[in-house]
Amino acid sequence: MSLSTSIEMRDVISAANEKFIVTFNNGDTAGLSTLYTRDGQILPPNSDFVKGREAIQGFWQAVQEMGIKKAKLETLEVEDCSDTVIEVGQFTLYSADGQQLEQGKYIVIWKQDAGEWKLHRDIFNSSIPAPG
Repeated sequence: MSLSTSIEMRDVISAANEKFIVTFNNGDTAGLSTLYTRDGQILPPNSDFVKGREAIQGFWQAVQEMGIKKAKLETLEVEDCSDTVIEVGQFTLYSADGQQLEQGKYIVIWKQDAGEWKLHRDIFNSSIPAPG
């Protein structure tokens, strides 16, 4: 993998993340589900696997109903593995009025699906220490 390929792939993932953010911030949970591969999975904390687009839409709908209305993503690393891309990043979640509700880190495995890079495996967890 050349440096130019890494930079190009980082730009591709940044564009895909921007689409995710806009779709999330618009509350379009059906649109969010289409950003995942057909057999995509979310691996949220304190929960089982969320598998497939219908379940993914339901997951993001529940997140929206909890009052999380805006998201910010920051890519820290992108590793191009030819047919997959691994992204490591940080996220921040906000209420509708801009109050920060959560921050954490994530890893996404991206795969091409119908010519587009889509989320295939999406795992994340909080960076806020548990109370106790």
